[in-house]
Amino acid sequence: MSDDLHIESLLSGGAGAGLERALPSAVDRNWAAQALALIETDQRRSADTHLLHFDVPALSGLSIYLKDESTHPTGSLKHRLARSLFLYGICNGRVRGDTPIVEASSGSTAVSEAYFARLLGLPFYAVMPASTSREKIEAIERQGGHCHLMQHPAQIYAEAAALAERLKGVYLDQFTFAERATDWRGNNNIAESIFQQMSGEPHAVPAVIVMSAGTGGTTATIGRYIRYRRYSTRLCVVDVENSVFFDAYRHGDREVTGERPSRIEGIGRPRVEPSFLSEVIDEMIRIPDAASLAAMRVLSHRLGRKVGGSTGTNFFGLCLVAARMLRAGERGSLVTLICDGGDRYLQSYYNDEWIAAQGLELAPYERCIESFLSGDPCD
Repeated sequence: MSDDLHIESLLSGGAGAGLERALPSAVDRNWAAQALALIETDQRRSADTHLLHFDVPALSGLSIYLKDESTHPTGSLKHRLARSLFLYGICNGRVRGDTPIVEASSGSTAVSEAYFARLLGLPFYAVMPASTSREKIEAIERQGGHCHLMQHPAQIYAEAAALAERLKGVYLDQFTFAERATDWRGNNNIAESIFQQMSGEPHAVPAVIVMSAGTGGTTATIGRYIRYRRYSTRLCVVDVENSVFFDAYRHGDREVTGERPSRIEGIGRPRVEPSFLSEVIDEMIRIPDAASLAAMRVLSHRLGRKVGGSTGTNFFGLCLVAARMLRAGERGSLVTLICDGGDRYLQSYYNDEWIAAQGLELAPYERCIESFLSGDPCD
């Protein structure tokens, strides 16, 4: 009997029952291929973000660099995370051509995810604290997204999951998937980009990278990459008031929780997020909110453009590390991030009435930072 006749006999008998049906539709696979191509094309249109040399002659022997993530199409570091989360969802088969997208966010991630949802023609819903700046809400809505505001920030997780279920959509859940959605070994992640751009500098391998944590995904990526590439760089993570990351790191307790939201949008959390990996962090420093916002204003003045509050946290932490290195007679380079621009915070961080209402006094910190950058001692 020929092979063809044998196959036909199998198809007509019990052993081949059902095999005569057509192969399953490849509609979802075709959409995924088109969606991935759109995201790849969009990425090619955007050059890598700049690494700025922040010249401070008074800090002799130290070179300061600022990785400017505010130049992404959606204006913040979270553009990288949003792209990774969509790629992760599409390649895992969760995000399809008719999938409503839901996220829990304090703003910047939602702005970036709304951008990618619009690119792919998908509806987007952001579940956010009611305290989120009006500028961020408007940015999400300009991308076609819908905002659900919650009075209690701790409720955003459960509400995002419930909303996704009601819509038969997908909750991207940045706080859980940030550390695994990003390819920490390379693929132009934030860490690889920093080290490649530093390769021709006098101190090519940074002594310290200073970074704040929101989801924990960026610090996980940087910390893993440093170890993977066997660099001597130390990772210093700065935390803010009303955040539990610092306490979790110091006490080794991932169950610690807080009652109040972070005043510095985008960083600090009332719970230890799954993506926060304390094991890849070399040290943590808690920064007062007044110091963060004072550093934000000082840096904005020196750059000639406004930066956001989390950038102020990063920069104040960098100044603390720089002061310690100077006292120890150490030389080298330090890197931190400009996470986003300041135009999203005109009604809050750049509004003196808002600052006064928060009971914050920025002037002493501003004077101290300016003195340090000018080479004068400051206690």
